[in-house]
Amino acid sequence: MTGGERDLSGAPDPGEETTPPEAGAARRVLLVLGSAGLLTAMAADAVAVLGRHVGFTLPGSIEVFQVAAVIALSVAILLASLTDRHAAVDLMINRASPRLQRGLFRGGRLALALTFALLCAGSIWVSADLWSTREMTEVLAIPLRPFRLFWIACSGLAAMHFAVQFVKARFVKAPRR
Repeated sequence: MTGGERDLSGAPDPGEETTPPEAGAARRVLLVLGSAGLLTAMAADAVAVLGRHVGFTLPGSIEVFQVAAVIALSVAILLASLTDRHAAVDLMINRASPRLQRGLFRGGRLALALTFALLCAGSIWVSADLWSTREMTEVLAIPLRPFRLFWIACSGLAAMHFAVQFVKARFVKAPRR
């Protein structure tokens, strides 16, 4: 937007603080979890590559990378959702009328809520099918249940976040100019 125009879409302004103050501790915990997952994945892969070059192997490095990536990616999706940092195309939206902007914002939030709800439902379905198998990785025998549950929790929270945003945008009237 230019000059003194006001964004009526319900979306936060880029300069506006989007994380509520009380969410600071939860955000820090998520950042630590995601960072630890990413660093673990990178370290496992780096040691495995180095080992191949100098003549030793790191058994299970792919398994460590995969479970660490689940944590890092789940947290990344949840944090991007909670702080409204998903990719958006502003070039055309900023040229639309305020009414169309509100409609696009609501439609986008509904689509995101449905997308994450479907991902969560599919993950629950797969998890339920495999629950009795005590599924684990082949080399290191890392149990996969906790990682599936973590992904389900993160995708479910993202779905709820966008559903709440959709409902708020649908029923909260924007001020008139």
